[in-house]
Amino acid sequence: MTDRTTRETRYAETAIQKTALIVGIVFLIVGIAGFIPGLTHPMDHMRGAGVESEAMLFGIFQVSILHNIVHLLFGVAGLAVAARATASRQFLIWGGVVYLALWVFGLFVLQAPEANFVPVNAADNWLHLVLGVGMILLGIFVGRDRSARTTGTRPVS
Repeated sequence: MTDRTTRETRYAETAIQKTALIVGIVFLIVGIAGFIPGLTHPMDHMRGAGVESEAMLFGIFQVSILHNIVHLLFGVAGLAVAARATASRQFLIWGGVVYLALWVFGLFVLQAPEANFVPVNAADNWLHLVLGVGMILLGIFVGRDRSARTTGTRPVS
């Protein structure tokens, strides 16, 4: 087993693994918060999915049971992939792509509420854009060795 293989399989040892772990924890916290009365109000207006769910996380972000479960699943995925650097990088990049797709979805469903099955509102849309771009940038740049990019060589370990 090479040093790199050993290093890559230790749980959350590299910067990219720690980043995926932190992102996963944040998603878990948000997913749990979506089910906590007081943080999400009014809880009695939360629905399984769809625009009929009028529950608002922190009074800003429209949530539903489906929306919260998606956050929880992203959180679990972030924790799971933090065991491997390559998987962590892929999670951040492809997770960012998913959030950009949700942003595009939100742009269309704000004009067609009957298709808003997640649901999302304008605040969710802006957050999805920031999350998508942020996750992709983290996946691309965290843990990359700058000297290897500028000189065209890899450092010797």
